[in-house]
Amino acid sequence: MLGIAIVALVFVALMIPIVAILVDSPLGRSVARRLEGGGSGGTAEVQDLHRKVDLLEGEMEELHRSVVGMKDELQFVQRLLEKPKSSGPSGS
Repeated sequence: MLGIAIVALVFVALMIPIVAILVDSPLGRSVARRLEGGGSGGTAEVQDLHRKVDLLEGEMEELHRSVVGMKDELQFVQRLLEKPKSSGPSGS
């Protein structure tokens, strides 16, 4: 009987720091926020974040197309500058 009590006491003593670490972790804070807000506030935040991510992805695609266009223009200008001048019909 005494052995079981000692094992239980040691178990509880070891669990206290583990529970404290979990409660103070981001996971513990997330669970606490859901319990306080009833879980409904998280969905609005998640939807807002999805909207922002979609917006940023669209802007990234537009920037990518713009950079590709500028790269093509730069290559064209470089080819024009590197092209040797041909002697034209002018007699200057």
